[in-house]
Amino acid sequence: MFQPLFQFSASRNSGILGLIAGLLLALIIPCTASAQLTANLPEWAFGPFIRPEGKNPVISPDSLTRFFCPMRQEQVDWESNDTFNPAAVVFNNKIHVLYRAEDKSGIGIGMRTSRLGLASSADGITMNRRKEPVFFPGEDSQKEVEWRGGCEDPRVAMTEDGRYVMMYTQWNNKLPRIGVAISRDLVNWTKHGSIFKKAHSGRFYDVASKSASLITKMENGKQVIAKIKGKYWIYWGEHAVYAATSNDLVNWDPLLNEKGELLELINTRKGYFDSDLTECGPPAVMTRKSTSTTP
Repeated sequence: MFQPLFQFSASRNSGILGLIAGLLLALIIPCTASAQLTANLPEWAFGPFIRPEGKNPVISPDSLTRFFCPMRQEQVDWESNDTFNPAAVVFNNKIHVLYRAEDKSGIGIGMRTSRLGLASSADGITMNRRKEPVFFPGEDSQKEVEWRGGCEDPRVAMTEDGRYVMMYTQWNNKLPRIGVAISRDLVNWTKHGSIFKKAHSGRFYDVASKSASLITKMENGKQVIAKIKGKYWIYWGEHAVYAATSNDLVNWDPLLNEKGELLELINTRKGYFDSDLTECGPPAVMTRKSTSTTP
């Protein structure tokens, strides 16, 4: 029987790129205003956050950037329709944003092909974007689970030794799966496939999975992936919050209840703001009293 290791609170967030700018400006709010806003927050909460006027969005669709798609064998306008669902990390003393971009190959979010772009910024507002995606479906070991839908919704955190671990959604227009990839520079990535491919003899490989939030901690001024009782942990899920553990950040074992089913930590609540989804968002952060995550 699983015994909860933490108590944590959750609040819903839109996840749009404008929040990146808000994160930085929150640090320079006048002390009086900051004290007034902070007084209304629970003890575990981060904040306050303020949207800077006239600065958003910081990343928008671009119909001029072109990319040779190895699957279609042609040039595509890879970020012409949508740019959204970002992940932000610090690398070489700059903020780096991995963001999901969709082309115009279909109608409706999720029915086009998603690829991941990369932008960097010294101030969190002015973004320098790479012209081509850094992560995309290709002629590799993951093409059956990533084509045609692509690679969606990155969640990224850093290990103590400087590796960047990215959880993302592999989408083949049939079944979403959580995939994992690792990089040293945020540009060159090694795909390791579905995080549940080996768990319980592959029982959960063909079960829909999305949205993994790595549990992290603050150490020497850096946010790094944490180990708890010798294991790495994630929260994951879309219509409920589940948990999983790992020894190597690649192969993960979902936590099960006494019936052998996925253990639900948080469920949707009828009549509340989370009545439809409790989807996990950015990396969870351990504090002295709890772990906080943002669905």
